[in-house]
Amino acid sequence: MAIPRGSWQPRPRQRKRNGLIALGLVVIFTWLFFTHSGSQTPSQTSSQATKQHDDEQYDDSTPVNGQLWQILYPFLTDYAPQCDPPLRQGSAESVTFDPSNAKYPPKLLDMSGESVGAMREAHRLFVKAIKRDIPTLPYQPGTRGLVSTAGGEYLPVLVASLRMLRRTGTKLPMEVFLAHWNEYEGYICDVVLPSLNARCVVLSEILDVMPGSHSMIQKFQYKPLAMLFSSFEDILFLNANAFPIHNPEVIFNNNPFTSKGLVTWPDFWAPTIAHQFYEIISQDRPAPNLRQSTESGAVLISRKTHLHTILLATYYNFWGPSYYYPILSQGASGEGDKETFLAAATALKQPFYQVRQSIRALGRHTRNGFAGSTMIQYNPIDDYLLMTKKKKIGETTAPAPFFVHTNYPKFNPATIFRVIGPVMKEDGSYTRAWTAPEDVVESFGTDLEKQYWAEIRWTGCKLEGKLISWRGQTGICGRVEDYYNIIFA
Repeated sequence: MAIPRGSWQPRPRQRKRNGLIALGLVVIFTWLFFTHSGSQTPSQTSSQATKQHDDEQYDDSTPVNGQLWQILYPFLTDYAPQCDPPLRQGSAESVTFDPSNAKYPPKLLDMSGESVGAMREAHRLFVKAIKRDIPTLPYQPGTRGLVSTAGGEYLPVLVASLRMLRRTGTKLPMEVFLAHWNEYEGYICDVVLPSLNARCVVLSEILDVMPGSHSMIQKFQYKPLAMLFSSFEDILFLNANAFPIHNPEVIFNNNPFTSKGLVTWPDFWAPTIAHQFYEIISQDRPAPNLRQSTESGAVLISRKTHLHTILLATYYNFWGPSYYYPILSQGASGEGDKETFLAAATALKQPFYQVRQSIRALGRHTRNGFAGSTMIQYNPIDDYLLMTKKKKIGETTAPAPFFVHTNYPKFNPATIFRVIGPVMKEDGSYTRAWTAPEDVVESFGTDLEKQYWAEIRWTGCKLEGKLISWRGQTGICGRVEDYYNIIFA
């Protein structure tokens, strides 16, 4: 259903109120900046960033983020698409990206010119509003950190990922955003995460300043909100089931991030963005083989330089399920938030860099061929040097593996053994999950799978009996110990 046209025009009284809130937000941010920035710069060390993060004055950023939401939420609703959602005539096929293929994706959306025009006008007014009334985001100047979203069955998965992160030597802090208090696991949030320089942030505490707004937001829409409400200036967003193999501080300190401010990684597939999107943002349609589609399990972004990209991505996700997700993916594999970040940067003509090195699937051989459970993404620094010809192919090897994303199934100690999957053969016996392709396994230079399972074992044994999401389940530690001793001992 279309939003009633009565809500189309900005409400003058609301606009006046938003202007006062915006002024208050700027005042608060300015105070934070001059109180805590001193002589620090965005290139400060991780220990300095960590020290800032632990400052008691930043223990609770909920009030200032609540003020930000009071400004943004009316813009999201006032500038709703004033048309019926596009109808998708089938789903786009997920085709492996081929840079030599210049064929555009199929036209699968039933969307009139009038509807495109209505969305274009709403889009224009939203961009105008955020540029006018949200000139900056509140953050701790010069800080860097990791951000994730989790809750329920994803929290123990995140714990194992976070422990793998700490193996790299980084002390960068992490903020873990939960949707509601009913996802808050006391033992994880109050004991485990603080011991790993991480903390839980409950989104409903922020969103509930605008009654009813939380009901408009679902699963895939939380990622841009976590980016929006983080306290860090520069953030590396990681899915709960993703972790770096190397210290991630290096990618904050080098190109492409230092020059672009936004770095993403590719998915397996060719993009399937509908041509109507470029009409909505009033831009020419680019070549279809310019880059791959995006896999958004890792996003590196500056909240200082790309604040409006984050705000516009929030708009695309807020109106995503009915409008922008089908426009940006046309039903292709993984439809959701994945394309919204580069789409927002493109619409605003802000710089970005998407890694060119193709993603690789990691799994094991089976009777029927290959069963993938994990994705490997590559070092953006070497990729950038190769693509900009600052290093020739003969002068360096291909970019090294950098991120591991255990995408299917989730490696939750309580559920990983329930079905025949990555760690169990068809006959019910245990197996390694990561044995193929052999060149990918060898490229790690270490037994990464064993290291990961050591952290899964720690998670299963330390958290059993302490989590709401594992209530009533027994034998978790025993099963993980049994598997680890048989496979890795």
